[in-house]
Amino acid sequence: MTQHMRQTFDAMRAASLRAQTPPWPERASRLERLRALVTSNRKEMAAAISADFHNRPFQETELAEVFPSIAGIDHALRHGRKWMRPQRRATGLWFKPASSRILPQPLGVVGIVVPWNYPLNLAVGPMTAALAAGNRVMVKQSEFTPRFAELFASLVRASFAEDAIAIVNGDAEAAREFSSLPFDHLLFTGSTAVGHHVMRAASENLTPVTLELGGKSPAIIGPGANFEKAVERILVGKTLNAGQTCIAPDYVLLPEGQQQRFADSARRVFAAMYPDISSNPDYTSIVSPRHFSRLQELAATAQAQGASAIPLSDMAPDAATRRFPPVLLTGVQAGMRVMQEEIFGPILPVVAYRTIEDAIAYVNAHPRPLALYLFEKNRATIDRVMHETVAGGVSINDTLLHIAQDNLPFGGVGASGMGAYHGEYGFQTFSKMKPIFHQSAFSGVGLFKPPYGKTFERMMRWLVR
Repeated sequence: MTQHMRQTFDAMRAASLRAQTPPWPERASRLERLRALVTSNRKEMAAAISADFHNRPFQETELAEVFPSIAGIDHALRHGRKWMRPQRRATGLWFKPASSRILPQPLGVVGIVVPWNYPLNLAVGPMTAALAAGNRVMVKQSEFTPRFAELFASLVRASFAEDAIAIVNGDAEAAREFSSLPFDHLLFTGSTAVGHHVMRAASENLTPVTLELGGKSPAIIGPGANFEKAVERILVGKTLNAGQTCIAPDYVLLPEGQQQRFADSARRVFAAMYPDISSNPDYTSIVSPRHFSRLQELAATAQAQGASAIPLSDMAPDAATRRFPPVLLTGVQAGMRVMQEEIFGPILPVVAYRTIEDAIAYVNAHPRPLALYLFEKNRATIDRVMHETVAGGVSINDTLLHIAQDNLPFGGVGASGMGAYHGEYGFQTFSKMKPIFHQSAFSGVGLFKPPYGKTFERMMRWLVR
């Protein structure tokens, strides 16, 4: 472990012990400075992210990173003082007139491991929750977005003392060392495969973890859906950041016989959103040559095993610019890699079903997804799918937008993750919700002690009936 990383952690731990429960004005000040950091440097950060990706439009960073970051901070500033107040709880009848309450307390030092796909929002979002809860924060940025990581680190150094917020940059080895620090809580966003390693490292210190992973997030077009609208919203969700989104639709389930209709509509939608794709600045590039090659291999392997590819553009993938136009895959089989791995790019398998029961069974036969999307107007069908499937989060008749609701928790389930944050749920994740029982001077529990006799027996008959 690098000496500086450990020294930074030790300084944070010492600062946390000196001021274990910061008052709200101190927490609010940190949140306001974080907000100012984002708003004042948004163009520079968007430019750094675009350079790291080879191209990502400023507008996409504004929409998918700056806006949710600011909205989350504003939500915490509005409600944080209330979240940190002690909460009364009912006390059992036989223990009255004692009282009970919950006292939220900061955990101490929180570690946050940030992925490359949304390096601003997936740092600021959990930072907001941790700071609102009164913690100190260490953040490990991804080595795949080095320009942004260095800029963000310099901005944080200029705005915060290193024992309040510190940014750690480095490669995979630095991430392993980071995950092995004895944090009071560790939040990791990334792949399921790496999530195993992070949880294993954290277990050495019994560090509690929140894992925001990924998986195969289905989009179900129900029999009563507005079909054209469903195609449009699925394409919007799939092409944002060129599909490099943990909750992007990973495959589509649609009624049998509708595959060609979906393909025709998807091609029209894509052409309208991204005309002249080869030079369109609104379309994001794939983040690295390795990720670009992986997507090419996924599509090629599926076709070699019998799947059919339907490009949504006449442009072929371009390794020089890492621009990868979307492609649909039909005739896919469950055993293909493209149906086993999270795609994380603009490849979209399309799977037909005969009945909605078949669609539900297909989803339930696979690991529980981080997100599920249902397009349907019939209330009974909606209720059935909601009650008979399990997913980290759901948007109905749209994609992605459940993640932007600060009053909803965001998190996975099973292979797609554990724990949740956003809004008050994030505050609670990064707090010890300490239960406190306050005995009264007029307590009668003294009757329940040895030597046991007739009085004890009479009292127990009242308690156990």
